[in-house]
Amino acid sequence: MSAPRKQPAALGVAVSAEGVRAPVSAVRIADAARVVLRAEKVKQSLISITLLDSRAMATLNREHLGHRGPTDVISFGFLAAEGAGVIGDIYICPAVARENAKAHGASVREELLRLVVHGVLHVLGHDHPVDERREHSAMWKRQERLLARILRPTA
Repeated sequence: MSAPRKQPAALGVAVSAEGVRAPVSAVRIADAARVVLRAEKVKQSLISITLLDSRAMATLNREHLGHRGPTDVISFGFLAAEGAGVIGDIYICPAVARENAKAHGASVREELLRLVVHGVLHVLGHDHPVDERREHSAMWKRQERLLARILRPTA
């Protein structure tokens, strides 16, 4: 009798838009999340990414974080059973991403993909300060390197 075959790595990423329009396709969002998962050496994952309108994001922000108004991204990482891989939910608000993009001189597509990277890194346990040091943190630097990889045109 032969040894059981190992199952190939499965990087499951599901994207839903909840009726929200975004300038980045669900396929591109899922692909960006998988780039981060591979770069972080994740072999198995079950990640859901949901795009929400401002009202739904404000509700989520208030209920789970105690903050008023919508925010750009909220991530929840869950403890998985041994060998089950990474499990997490990421919520992104394209309307806030648009505001962020304007404020930082970036495209909305770039900002949405930045939030995907940011959310996945949070699910994986990365964190950053919530003050002006945020953009100088190790997580932020990792995020920007991964975003550059995702935005790099393929030859």
